[in-house]
Amino acid sequence: MNLLLSLTLLGSLALARGCSPPGPGATNIARNGEASQISDFQYYVMGYAKNAIDGVRDTDYHKGYCTHTPAVRDPWWKVNLKQIYKISNVVLTNRGDCCKERLLGAEVRIGNSPDNKNPVCGAVTDVSSLTLSFCCNGMEGQYVSVVIPGRAEPLSLCEVEVYGDPVEGDTKEYKVCW
Repeated sequence: MNLLLSLTLLGSLALARGCSPPGPGATNIARNGEASQISDFQYYVMGYAKNAIDGVRDTDYHKGYCTHTPAVRDPWWKVNLKQIYKISNVVLTNRGDCCKERLLGAEVRIGNSPDNKNPVCGAVTDVSSLTLSFCCNGMEGQYVSVVIPGRAEPLSLCEVEVYGDPVEGDTKEYKVCW
C-alpha cells in the first residue's frame, strides 16, 4: 500500500512539475513575434502592444514598459509568432503599480486564427501574484492572445512570455529585411 501511495504521489509531483514555469535558458519565443492590441491608450506614457514582448518585467506602467488599452468592451492583446508552435507555457506579468484586479477573468488563447477566437489555454482567476503562469500542454498555434471577455476594461500587461517548440512540418518561409 505504501508503494502505491508513493507512486501516486510521485506521479502527481511529475505532473505538477510539468506545468512549472520554464527554467533559466529557456527561449521566450514571443520576443521574435509581432504584437498588436485593440487600441493604444492615449496617455503621456504610451502603452504600446510591443512593450509586452520587450523582455522587461518591470511592473510599473509609468516607466513605459507595459501595454495599455482604453476601457473598451472585450479588449485584447496578441502576439503573432510567425509560425506554428506547440506551446508549453505562457507567463503573464501583471501591472504592479495599481489596478492588478483588472486582469481577473482574462483568457489566454492559442491557435491559428488571427481574430482571437482561438481555444483557451487558461484564465486569470487570482491576481495575488504579479507573475501568472499557464501550462498549455502543447497547444498548437501561431497566435497567442490575452482577451478580457464580456466587459469594458482596460487591458494592461507588463510582459508576456511564450515557451514552446516549432511544429514539425510547418514549412512557411519568412523573409528577413534589414
